[in-house]
Amino acid sequence: QVQLVESGGGSVQAGGSLRLSCAASGYTASRYCMGWFRQAPGKEREGVAAIDSSGTTKYADSVKGRVTISQDNAKNTLYLQMNSLKPEDTAMYYCATTASDYGWIPLHKTWYKYWGQGTQVTVSA
Repeated sequence: QVQLVESGGGSVQAGGSLRLSCAASGYTASRYCMGWFRQAPGKEREGVAAIDSSGTTKYADSVKGRVTISQDNAKNTLYLQMNSLKPEDTAMYYCATTASDYGWIPLHKTWYKYWGQGTQVTVSA
């Protein structure tokens, strides 16, 4: 079955960087859209970045220019490189897959079917 396992979270100071990884198994990750989402306490889960089967990417306005989503097809792994981190980036980060080809790149959680367990990112001022 489809399984997504995130790693790479941690605690950093503002201005620092982190690279999150999401190892996929049970299917070929590059076939469908994959995305990164985050959820801070008391807030809704929001889309951060997504990538489709052609490698086209989409980013939330709040992270544009600071974040890069990529995937290694040989390793069936999704990445999120985050630079210039801010305290407001603090959240649990999740990867997810649509498991369908919509022909466009969604950034809302309702379009994604399978989810990982999350990895915590904490940015201190």
